[in-house]
Amino acid sequence: MSDHPIQGLMETAMENIKAMVDVNTIVGDAVETPDGTVILPISKVGFGFAAGGSDFHVSDGNSKGGSGGSSGSSTTEHASSASVASPFGGGSGGGVSIRPIAFLVVGKQGVHIVPLDNSTHLFEKLIDSTPYVMDRIQNMFQSRNTAQTPESGIPATPDPSTYS
Repeated sequence: MSDHPIQGLMETAMENIKAMVDVNTIVGDAVETPDGTVILPISKVGFGFAAGGSDFHVSDGNSKGGSGGSSGSSTTEHASSASVASPFGGGSGGGVSIRPIAFLVVGKQGVHIVPLDNSTHLFEKLIDSTPYVMDRIQNMFQSRNTAQTPESGIPATPDPSTYS
């Protein structure tokens, strides 16, 4: 089966869009500062694509659009015109939207997200504070387990099993 002309239109458009949208478009090239901090730009990428076309059947010098409708010809005339390629008309289009949304900053102080919309998001604050909170909780449990009174050697936290 031979390729339909619309297939060529779609392949060309998709190859061009694929060439424009790659990993470096979403997470841009890293920038390293003199103090060793690495900054990665993060962008939101969206794209759309459309293609369409129609075969035009020609009989008796008159053209009719689309594959529907009857040509008024006999079956022998229709069979002989089937071997001749029908004229094709079509088009395709696409669009790409790239919007920077944040910077990912990796440095000696840790990893931070710097949003570009100047608003503070709850989830970003939670993500940023999670390592600090986990360290505090871990230190709290470690200090409770190792804490003992200096004179008696009795643990500072009572054992719940002794209350039975």
